[in-house]
Amino acid sequence: MNWKLTLAYDGTDFHGWQVQPQHITVQGELAGAIERVTGERLLPQGSGRTDAGVHARAQVASFVLSAPIPPENLCRALNRTLPAAIRVLSVEHTSPDFHARHSVQAKTYEYRIFRGEICPPWIVRYVYALNWPLDIARMRQATSLVLGEHDFTSFAASDPDLSTRASDPFDEDAKPGNIRTVYSSSLSSESEDLLIYRVRGNGFLHHMVRNLVGTFLDVGRGHVAPEEVLQILDQHSRAAAGATAPARGLWLDSVEY
Repeated sequence: MNWKLTLAYDGTDFHGWQVQPQHITVQGELAGAIERVTGERLLPQGSGRTDAGVHARAQVASFVLSAPIPPENLCRALNRTLPAAIRVLSVEHTSPDFHARHSVQAKTYEYRIFRGEICPPWIVRYVYALNWPLDIARMRQATSLVLGEHDFTSFAASDPDLSTRASDPFDEDAKPGNIRTVYSSSLSSESEDLLIYRVRGNGFLHHMVRNLVGTFLDVGRGHVAPEEVLQILDQHSRAAAGATAPARGLWLDSVEY
């Protein structure tokens, strides 16, 4: 049977989603839990390879099992053996052609910025805490300029080995090149101290959301004019965009199929 699993995790103590030698990862922990419960060794495929320190509310994984185990039993058993920072939200049988990554139609990410003077310790792992003066209106104007289809090279990580995986970006989909479509991009204030950037698109490059946020913060501080975001896109150069925002503020919010 082909299985679809939805899980949430606090990424603080994991070296990202993807299995890596000598590192604790979400994919590795999930694979180990599945083997302990079913006796089957496999590598669950995720909807995207989130970076070290990035969190997820609804990551999706798929895998094939031979064990005839009811979904509700598998869900309970996995949560009993997984670390507390990873929780399986749902488990279900799915069609044989479903693949957690290749079947994705859209994803939504959320980036959280705490703007108060003192960040409470119970949220410090999940937000980027900074209290710089920011022009929110200018930032909102900038976020709207990345809507639509663009070459996002300027906002992609400048990894030295990126060329070796051009058809398989590090933390996202397998679309060739750096052209992606952003369906929505907005900035909102959940409270006086919490600023939230939400972006929905058909795929995201390595560090793309964090680099967008870093650039929008430059706009908010007055270092970059909002309309310059279009010029940054056109330059196709990572050096043209702002600094990469810290991983701790980023959440994979939802995945659509």
